[in-house]
Amino acid sequence: MAHTAMDSAMPAKVSSKTAAYMDWAQMLTGAFLILFMWSHMILVSSVIIGPGAMNAIADFFERNGLAQVGGPIIGFLFLVHFVLAARKVPFRLDQQKVFVKHSRMLHHGDTWLWVIQAVSAMIILIMGAAHMWVVLTDLPITAAKSAARIQHWPWLLFYLVLLPLVELHVSIGFYRIGVKWGFIKRGNRSNGKKIERGLLIAFLVIGFVTLIRFLTLSPAAG
Repeated sequence: MAHTAMDSAMPAKVSSKTAAYMDWAQMLTGAFLILFMWSHMILVSSVIIGPGAMNAIADFFERNGLAQVGGPIIGFLFLVHFVLAARKVPFRLDQQKVFVKHSRMLHHGDTWLWVIQAVSAMIILIMGAAHMWVVLTDLPITAAKSAARIQHWPWLLFYLVLLPLVELHVSIGFYRIGVKWGFIKRGNRSNGKKIERGLLIAFLVIGFVTLIRFLTLSPAAG
């Protein structure tokens, strides 16, 4: 019953076979984007070691065309994943009321995780697009440029909002993929949630330490 609103948001003419293909595409794009976001965070956090470390990594990606080509590809996959996931989002007010009503009746934690994912996805779509546009239109990427941007309070506020939203969305996505495709079963679901929370906390710590490092970094460094 909790899925009534979501299911009613899907086009009636979509066959079960097509819907299954779309679910697989959503899962695969989601898994790829999760790996990308974790890798991205680890690479950017190299500035904690020093601006030279981050600059060396950024230079490698740009000299091999990975930033110029990979950036638009990631943006495209990001959009495709959002469109596929949006099939199940109750956009109409009556659908939202039914969904919230059923969620409260069932008291099902995983349903509310889906709600958090859906809401965060809409915000991330806008903020993530803005972030990618600013970065990719101002190549090459350097620690100094990132520090200068983050040290301006509107951008600092921007990333203080975007960082937890992305990490929350990604960690929940990791957990829900495991549940949906059988990697996390009823017997080990509590362990799956512990892993999800652990990943969330770990990457939030890495992200906030990285922001602090940018705030303390001289814009002229590197």
